[in-house]
Amino acid sequence: MNLILTDTQRAAAVERGLATFIDEIVAIRRDLHQHPELAFQEKRTSSVVGDLLTSWGYEVSRGIAGTGIVATLRGGQGEKAIGLRADMDALPIEEATGLAYASRHKGVMHACGHDGHTAILLAAARFLATEGRFDGTLRLIFQPAEEIGAGARKMLSEGLFQRFPVDAVFGLHNWPGVTAGRFGFVAGPAMASVDQANITIVGKGGHGAEPHLTVDPVLATASLITALQSLVSRNVDPQDMAVVTVGSIHGGQASNVIPESVSLKLTLRAFNCDVRRLLGERVQALARAQAESFGAKAEVDYKLGFPALVNHPDETAFARNVALQALGPEAVVADFRPRTASEDFAFFLEEKAGNYAFVGNGDSASLHSAQYNFNDAIIAPAARYWVRLVETFLA
Repeated sequence: MNLILTDTQRAAAVERGLATFIDEIVAIRRDLHQHPELAFQEKRTSSVVGDLLTSWGYEVSRGIAGTGIVATLRGGQGEKAIGLRADMDALPIEEATGLAYASRHKGVMHACGHDGHTAILLAAARFLATEGRFDGTLRLIFQPAEEIGAGARKMLSEGLFQRFPVDAVFGLHNWPGVTAGRFGFVAGPAMASVDQANITIVGKGGHGAEPHLTVDPVLATASLITALQSLVSRNVDPQDMAVVTVGSIHGGQASNVIPESVSLKLTLRAFNCDVRRLLGERVQALARAQAESFGAKAEVDYKLGFPALVNHPDETAFARNVALQALGPEAVVADFRPRTASEDFAFFLEEKAGNYAFVGNGDSASLHSAQYNFNDAIIAPAARYWVRLVETFLA
C-alpha cells in the first residue's frame, strides 16, 4: 500500500479534513467576536483558546505576558521547530455592523479581525493534532495586545524564544480589498514602522479682541501643521516611503479667547530605519523652530512605537511556495505591495527568521472601521495554508 501522497493529494486531504469541523470553528470565531477584550484584558479569550488546545492534546503554557498562550505539539523525532502566531485583542470601537453576533461589550469591538486570526490558527491546530504529518515541534503563539504594540515585546521580554525555541516564526493578517482567500507575500519591508509625537505649543493666552497682548499658540500650531507637510516632500528621498499624520488637535474653549496652549498628536511611518530616524529628528527640530518664530515654545514628547516589519527573503520564498502548493497559483497575488500600516510582529522578526503574510478579506469595510467584519469564508483556506506550512517545514 502506497502511503506517499502527492502535493495535490495531500492538499485535497487537508481540505476534506478541515471541512468536517469548519462550522464549529466559525461558531467559535463568532463567539469570540461577541466577547471582545482590549489589550492585556483577553482573559476570556485566552481561557477559551487554552481549553480547546488542551482538549486537543497540546501542552499549553498560559499567562505569558499576562494573557498570552504558547501551545506545543511534538511529532516524531525531528529537531526543527516552527512557530505560528495569532493575535487576540480587540479595539476601543463601538460596533455598527448590526450583525446577529455583534459585540456585547459597549465600546469594544473586533474591528481588525483578530478573532478571525485566532480562529484560523485554532482550525489548523485541531487538524494538526489529529491528522498532521510532521516531524518536529510545533509552537502556537496566541499573543495579547497587538493593537497597542506591547504584546510582542512583553512576550519577548519574558523569554518567549528562550523558553519555546523555534527555527522560524510565521504570522498572517486579513486584508480588506484583496480577493477573499488570496494570499500576498512581500520579501523585505512589508509594513511600516510607527512612532508617535505629542506636541504642546505653549504661548500666552488673552482676550480675542487684544491679540497683540498675547502669544497665539493656535496660529503657531497652524503654521507648524503646514510646515510638517514639508518633511516628506523636502527631507525624504522620493524613492523612499514616509507618512506624517496629524491626527489630533486640541486648544481653546471659546471663540473670543486665545488659549495658553494647543496640543497635537502625530504618527510617523517609514519602511527604512534611516528615514524613521530622520523623521524623528526633523519633527522635533521643526516644532521648536516654528514655535519660537511666533514667540512661543514647543514641548515635544517623542515616543518610539515599533519598527518596520521586515520579512526574511528565504522564509518568504518558502511561505509563498507553500501557498502555491496548498491553494494553487490562482490563490497567490503576483505583485502584492507593502502596506503602510504597522504590526508588532516586527519584533518577532527582529529575533527570528520568518514571514508575515496577508490573506484577502474580500470586499469588506476597512480595518479599524465600526462596520468591519471578518470574512468567515477565509478561515478554511488560511488554515490549509498553516497546515501545509507546518508539514512542509517539518517534513
